[in-house]
Amino acid sequence: MTVSSHRNVLKLLTLGLIFHVVFIASVFDCYFTSPVVHGMLPRRAGSGEAKRVVLIVGDGLRADLLFGVNAFSFIPSSPKIVAPYLRDIIQTRGAFGLSHTRVPTESRPGHVAIIGGMYEDVSAVTKGWKTNPVHFDSIFNQSSHTFSFGSPDILPMFAQGATPGKVDTWSYDEEDEDFTKDATALDTWVLDQLQTLFQNASSNDSLDSELRADKVVFFLHLLGLDTTGHSYRPHSKEYMNNIQVVDRIVQQTEELFSNFYHDEETSFVFTADHGMSKIGNHGDGDPDNTRTPLIAWGRGIRGPIPDIIPSSHDEYSRLWQLDDFLRRDVEQADLAPLMAALLGINYPVNSVGILPDADPTRPGYLLPREGESALAQLALANAESILEHYRVKHESKAAQTILYKAFEPLEEVTQDGKPSRVYWLSKIESLISDGRWFEARRETAELIKVTLQGLRYLETYNRVLIRIIVIIAYLGWSAYASLSIFPPPPSLVSDRQRTVVRLATATILAIFWALFAAERAPWTFYVYVTFPCYFWQQFALRGVPIVLQQFKSNDRRGPFVIRVLLHLAIVVVVLQCMVAAYTHRSLWSIGFVVMGILWPYASWPSHVRSRHPRLLLSWMSSCLVTSIFPLLSVNKREDLYMIMCGGAMIIAVAAGCTRLASNGAPKAAKPSEITQVLFILLAMTITASSVKSLQAKQGLSVINQTSAWLILAVSSIYPFISKAQHSTPTSRIISLFLGFGVCFVILSISVEGLFYAAFTCNLLLWIEVETIVQSNRARTASQNQGYEFHTDHIRIALFFLFFVQVAFFGTGNVASISSFYLEPVYRLVPIFNPFLMAALLIFKIVAPYVILSAVFATLNARLHLPPFSLFLVALTLTDGMTMTFFLNVTDTGSWLEIGQSISFFCITSLLLVWSAGICTAGEYLMVDTLVFHKSTDSRKLE
Repeated sequence: MTVSSHRNVLKLLTLGLIFHVVFIASVFDCYFTSPVVHGMLPRRAGSGEAKRVVLIVGDGLRADLLFGVNAFSFIPSSPKIVAPYLRDIIQTRGAFGLSHTRVPTESRPGHVAIIGGMYEDVSAVTKGWKTNPVHFDSIFNQSSHTFSFGSPDILPMFAQGATPGKVDTWSYDEEDEDFTKDATALDTWVLDQLQTLFQNASSNDSLDSELRADKVVFFLHLLGLDTTGHSYRPHSKEYMNNIQVVDRIVQQTEELFSNFYHDEETSFVFTADHGMSKIGNHGDGDPDNTRTPLIAWGRGIRGPIPDIIPSSHDEYSRLWQLDDFLRRDVEQADLAPLMAALLGINYPVNSVGILPDADPTRPGYLLPREGESALAQLALANAESILEHYRVKHESKAAQTILYKAFEPLEEVTQDGKPSRVYWLSKIESLISDGRWFEARRETAELIKVTLQGLRYLETYNRVLIRIIVIIAYLGWSAYASLSIFPPPPSLVSDRQRTVVRLATATILAIFWALFAAERAPWTFYVYVTFPCYFWQQFALRGVPIVLQQFKSNDRRGPFVIRVLLHLAIVVVVLQCMVAAYTHRSLWSIGFVVMGILWPYASWPSHVRSRHPRLLLSWMSSCLVTSIFPLLSVNKREDLYMIMCGGAMIIAVAAGCTRLASNGAPKAAKPSEITQVLFILLAMTITASSVKSLQAKQGLSVINQTSAWLILAVSSIYPFISKAQHSTPTSRIISLFLGFGVCFVILSISVEGLFYAAFTCNLLLWIEVETIVQSNRARTASQNQGYEFHTDHIRIALFFLFFVQVAFFGTGNVASISSFYLEPVYRLVPIFNPFLMAALLIFKIVAPYVILSAVFATLNARLHLPPFSLFLVALTLTDGMTMTFFLNVTDTGSWLEIGQSISFFCITSLLLVWSAGICTAGEYLMVDTLVFHKSTDSRKLE
């Protein structure tokens, strides 16, 4: 590869990386934008029913395991009712239902919805863990004073942005969030601090006055369930015991309030920020993550009422044996207006929650002193608060948008010259004045529904434009990348044509930039439109002439066009099959069967099959074995036996491949190979000890933790610092394989080590298979200068993209990023540290790609092609998947659908960006070995 060609490839890779990383943000600009705006006037939620509200959040509590009868029947001596006190409240003096969360089902977004009444845009999770990307209003800020107790990860976010001195927080140290210890201590700590607070009030008049004031909020954040669920999973004895502890804490909390205040002016709300999946994770739209319990009781809350017809229960809740009682579900953001109504404070100005009692056709949660009149007034104030939110956004959008089209249901001008939303409010006020409470609430519920539609209309106003720009950009990238696989043409474009193309591009870009400037669009919009303008300009100058030349020079133009369209159709079908495999994992297995059986018999020359029967059998066997892993259940439990088998298989594969690389001749092991095998054996020993210790709840010893870190670090860098000479590319790949094999021992939960071994075998055989199949063509190509494109390179590129996906999803759940297990991470990080834990999981994901990068670089060299040649073909095809996932992103429907659509787009975008990096890494990892190997081959030929 010449210096000029190398620079062109480097430019293409750099531009591609920047383009794909930037355009990941497009999904959030298109589908999810921050709901926070400022300038709204607050609306008060009546005079209030209670003097104080106690909000208790069981972090990570699943509704079915709290409400269910015999929910833990598989555990010996488990109680029939795991939370008897809370169940008694449901049956005798409270209201209950489900609170439905939205993705991402994480602690911060869940608490923002509960306390602020709004839903963070999904990308906000990446902007910080404990603090807010933007300040927003909340129940805490609107209260006279808030006393909060719990995790240091949650409490600070609501103290920031609130009126100084209004929110007091008591939180334990981060070091106390230890996954190897009994997490119920975190919950009992909260109760102890509340008890201490009340005790201190007896000798502190100022504190006593604050506690006895009206409109006070108490927030008890119980993190134990989340920590226990991550460590032991929800269907465990430990999780059951933690629910029982929470149930007792609720009982003792109510007793503390009763003994301190000696009144009945307290309202209690018990819920969860998110649930938890079967494997002990959360974050995505799994229904077990989005369904959380809600129980409310005390002053201003209605008691239990009989179920209605049609029943409020479904198959999910019939197992709870609460069919006689009404189940009243709400959206998570609806809890903020409910608490505001109980206290008689302003609705949080950013809230989009709907008061459960706004709809008169369904029973709500409130039982106000003034009856129907109060409910109508509360509903109207709720509508006015959301309508004020809409008004500010509407006026901002109208002022910034050229040719703005207003939301007609609210902005249509009536006979008196005012918008219909003003007339609607007047109508509701008139109904309330006439004492027609039911009709007023019905009209209010309809107004809230339409206003929320208006808010959505404004939030998605630019969606079609962004979609068009993004699709044109991805198509432009594919066109631009395709220029790299064709030889540079002679100058087929005149200076006049070149000037016209550049002038047209500049004009289009200037028009869009002027439009965005007039509308004060985000800076990302300018970037989004710049990329496609550049891509298509380059293709018009360099690609269109090539296409026209090929078309004109071909005598049989009809068959030529048909052949091109056929190849394009095959590529599209294969890419769409990979898209479908994200939700149907068996398609990955079918892909291995096609590669291992169908491809050899449908495409290989017959003489290749007859001359290399052992290679054919090995390839078929390897594909079939690797195809097993995507069929395995993604719900895995820690299995020490399989972890040890994985470690042993890694050693066996390394030994076998080393022997094959030496043509079967016995060969003494090098010191470097022995050292790496010892690393694997040490990792297996330490991992076995750590697993047994953690399962026995004896904690993680410092010796095991330190040793595991040392071995993981040293073994991972050893292949890069070792001075061992590798005479063949296979030897170098085996060294990398062993180096990262330790990762698949220490960080494995079950069969990941076996997958890693099978996957590496499959890749090494792929090199040999392609080398033999392409031998004739490779010899011809080696006589030519530069790179000559062949249609078979498209198939190799598709194989590469297939391996890129399988490396990520071979043993994981394609439906969700949250399917990566945390149990193995506890062997290194027993104390809660989200970013370090995520880094370890990412490191585990990286390991197979190191092998894939080295294999692909070796394959490129074995086929006598210039570096990056095959990858450039793959780069042209990659965004076929990305575009599909972008168009499939949704922010409506079930939470599972929303969560999956976001995960799919982000995963495929990052994987395709990652593929560029791994190919670059592969060329550099293998450069010395490949040069040495080529020089050896040359000497043999001489």
